[in-house]
Amino acid sequence: MSDNFLTPIAESELIVTPKGHIYHLDLPQGVLPGTVFTVGDPDRVGEVSKYFDKVTHKAQHREFVTHIGTIGNQGVACISTGIGPDNIDIVMNELDALVNVDFKTRCVREQKTALNIIRLGTCGGLQPDVPVDSFIVSSHGIGLDNLLHFYKPVYNPDESFILGSFVRHTKLESGLIQPYIAESAVSLRKYFINGYVHGITVTCPGFYGPQGRVLRGKIAYPGLIDSLTGFRYQDLRVTNFEMETSALYGLGRILGHKCLSISTIVANRAAKTFSKDAGKSVDTMIKKSLDAMFG
Repeated sequence: MSDNFLTPIAESELIVTPKGHIYHLDLPQGVLPGTVFTVGDPDRVGEVSKYFDKVTHKAQHREFVTHIGTIGNQGVACISTGIGPDNIDIVMNELDALVNVDFKTRCVREQKTALNIIRLGTCGGLQPDVPVDSFIVSSHGIGLDNLLHFYKPVYNPDESFILGSFVRHTKLESGLIQPYIAESAVSLRKYFINGYVHGITVTCPGFYGPQGRVLRGKIAYPGLIDSLTGFRYQDLRVTNFEMETSALYGLGRILGHKCLSISTIVANRAAKTFSKDAGKSVDTMIKKSLDAMFG
């Protein structure tokens, strides 16, 4: 996205519908609050918004469902992204456009708005001592997908050291996968301490082969899970993997938003266990996290 404030963004690049809404999210400007929760499952949006004091706006287009409302005197939204880094690319860019581009002039606003964007998701655990139904706060996201390679991320020194250690440990530096990394917003992490496990999250571009699952197709990296489980950098380790966090963090850094990912472990791949009631665990995570943020 250009920051040339006087150059309009072409209609083919920023798609605004005839009613003035951003294309995929089907939202107008002026309704988005400063804090946005994202979930993968469209049906989970209602499971979050049931804890709002009031819902003032609803929208739905394809897998993108949005509920906007209030908790106390603070505005809050919940948006479903669907699954995968490609959908995060759509949601993050359109959320940013809603607050940082003037749809009438099609120009980037000179005064930027930074959103708080918090993912509430599910994941697979990678440490045998972090059981199913645990709540993970992702300190960093390491991406095994290729989304951020289409942008120009900038790493801080800690990120560079962690990433270098990670690719050497996993031996991915010589293969077709080129991992990237981004850290979460420390200003958001501080709200989620008690009852949460903090660790590195690896984001995969698929659910089966990219996460080491073998059904009928042979996979290229059969030792990936053991390699991820064994990675350490100072006091950090890879606690879990899923399919959205690194893209959220990477685009959040590039676009200037504060992002955090919180996940419920529904399957522990190291211990070969699965939650007895994943729905209850997710609901507990939602309520606990809303209380931590707004309580």
